[in-house]
Amino acid sequence: MMPSERNQKPATFIAEFLALESASGILLMGSAVLAMVCANTSLLPWYELLLTTPVEIRVGALEVAKPLLLWINDGLMAIFFFLVGLELKRELVEGELSDKRKIVLPGVGAIGGMAIPALIYLYFNWSDPVARQGWAIPAATDIAFALGVLTLLGNRVPTSMKIFLTSLAIFDDIGAIVIIALFYSSGLSLGALVFVGFCVIVLWLLNRRGVTSRSIYIMVGIIMWVATLKSGVHATLAGVVLAMFIPLRDHANPALSPLKDIEHDLHTLVAFFVLPVFAFANAGINLAGVSSEKLFHDVPSGIALGLIVGKQVGIFGLCALVIRLGWASLPTGMSWLSLYGTAALCGIGFTMSLFIGSLAFEETGVNLLFDERLGIIIGSLISGAMGFTVLKYSLAKTPPQQKRGV
Repeated sequence: MMPSERNQKPATFIAEFLALESASGILLMGSAVLAMVCANTSLLPWYELLLTTPVEIRVGALEVAKPLLLWINDGLMAIFFFLVGLELKRELVEGELSDKRKIVLPGVGAIGGMAIPALIYLYFNWSDPVARQGWAIPAATDIAFALGVLTLLGNRVPTSMKIFLTSLAIFDDIGAIVIIALFYSSGLSLGALVFVGFCVIVLWLLNRRGVTSRSIYIMVGIIMWVATLKSGVHATLAGVVLAMFIPLRDHANPALSPLKDIEHDLHTLVAFFVLPVFAFANAGINLAGVSSEKLFHDVPSGIALGLIVGKQVGIFGLCALVIRLGWASLPTGMSWLSLYGTAALCGIGFTMSLFIGSLAFEETGVNLLFDERLGIIIGSLISGAMGFTVLKYSLAKTPPQQKRGV
């Protein structure tokens, strides 16, 4: 073998790995495993020190000072939700979701996926007024991890399934944010919310006037993100809102698309940096001290069963109902079994569940942090494994033309 050929082999391997559709999912899962190793070994002090490192930005009287973990969750994940919003808008305008009948299914599924898990949790914890505050914890879906598991299945996954899961998870997250605003946001800042509204008006005017400069949208988006952060509403919502105003077409040059250009530029950044960093920062849960008493406590039991059973029953049940009633149809390339597998995958709660849990119990004076995290990790792991197994089996049975969604 020539020296030049040997030198090219590592680069070729890396290029082929990055080209795999499942590469980002593999990296995401690897980051989560690494976080669990750090959180349950002698590396724990260093792991905690890293995530609690204070990071501060100050401009005059305006200050944003947070530990590194919150910069990742509120900042980097806003970029992820911005990308998701771009993809959703493109699909709404000219893709799968341009048919309004196709919006009904993920919308109804999201409602079922929030209501049934909450009811299951309340069934276990209704008699405890403190624990009852966590009713919304299993109502959330972690779109990052759910999509990460989905990408592990590679190119067998039809585009319609990705769109359905993304759409449902976005509706789910928006619903969770509304719940947070109504039930867990006692410290809302009216002034900051008014400023967020002003930014939305500016973005609307820019869009209506046909402005296609990406820099001005991003600048207004950053200002809106800071205002959203200060308002008490989860800052990642700013990414979705900004995406809705990015022009899909340049009327002066129809061959150009500002939205598609930004979407293309962000894909690699999100897949190979944002999501793995997010997984590493959030998946590290210390399992020391887990006992049968802790495992079967009403709080973790309610959360775990809400995520595992509630999501499957709520999403699949309501989706099946509206399909049978003729109000919607199965997405192209999906079967009833793959719909059920996708519903199971939505039981991965993680990010928003952890976030809601911290809000639900922080003012009660009772430390239920370990209990809620234990329920979240058990419910999410089982849901992810079930969803992956069902989808792997169902996609293997799907004809090739259906997998391509044509």
